[in-house]
Amino acid sequence: MDATVSTGTEDSVWGGGNKPLGASYGKMMMWFFIMSDALTFSGFLVAYGFSRFKFIELWPIADEVFTHVPFFHGNYPMYYVAFMTFVLIMSSVTMVLAVDAGHKMKQKSVILYMFLTIIGGAIFVGSQAWEWATFIKGDYGALETNSGRILQFVDAETGERAALADFAKTIPDERERHVESEGIWFYGERSMPSYSLNEVVEGFKATPNILIRTEQLNEEGEKTLLDRKESLSKILEANQVVEGANLIHNEYGHRLFADFFFFITGFHGFHVFSGVVINVIIFFNVILGTYERRGHYEMVEKVGLYWHFVDLVWVFVFTFFYLV
Repeated sequence: MDATVSTGTEDSVWGGGNKPLGASYGKMMMWFFIMSDALTFSGFLVAYGFSRFKFIELWPIADEVFTHVPFFHGNYPMYYVAFMTFVLIMSSVTMVLAVDAGHKMKQKSVILYMFLTIIGGAIFVGSQAWEWATFIKGDYGALETNSGRILQFVDAETGERAALADFAKTIPDERERHVESEGIWFYGERSMPSYSLNEVVEGFKATPNILIRTEQLNEEGEKTLLDRKESLSKILEANQVVEGANLIHNEYGHRLFADFFFFITGFHGFHVFSGVVINVIIFFNVILGTYERRGHYEMVEKVGLYWHFVDLVWVFVFTFFYLV
């Protein structure tokens, strides 16, 4: 019985040596980096999931937080986040086309598709910066109780959230003491809110159609809305005004929500920004003909692996942080 023994590396899937699986050293190192980074992001998302379900009854509802669209006023839940996701996914498509053009040694096509990829990445990073700024600034304002719970305000006539500016009173004597010339213009080691606690409380008492909504979820999965009597009693527990979100206070609800938002989206945004910078460098190398002289566009393929990775990570972040 004859036995055929293959001695050539071309007939073997695992060639071994300096190029396992036929991959170069640089490509293998990129895969090692992607695997280690994937474990890091997995740890962050697991921690987020654990915290969310631990405080499920106090967790903010994403549809009520991410409702803004640049240059438009109104309630557009998740629209802009969906747009950001679409742009980032399309940038992965253009990167695939750039890699394919590199395999065919089509320099002009690589330039075009890499340029489109850079534009898509820049739009995403800019959009994320705008989203951060909007989240930090806030748009309604709320009160925080001694126990750290958030009290939001709702107009009973419309059922919509009410901003502090809609009902808070201006008390001149109180605000005049907190001016720069008097040296008292910081509030708890941060800039003063637009209204003091006393101004919000007095304005609330004088506006009977304003009710308080707590961050506690009811059986319908909505924030608990108190009646007028309960609201008047609850507001006495407040100890400060909160506007926007940061690592300590969050007008939208539980502070851990803001902590994870800044950390996870910021860490991912750093990856996208780094990818844009790397793509720009590779883009100019393509223009200069560096890879034409080398006879291959493997560098484009390697940066393409990284770009697909950050796009895939965003799909998971978008799913678990915004949708679920």
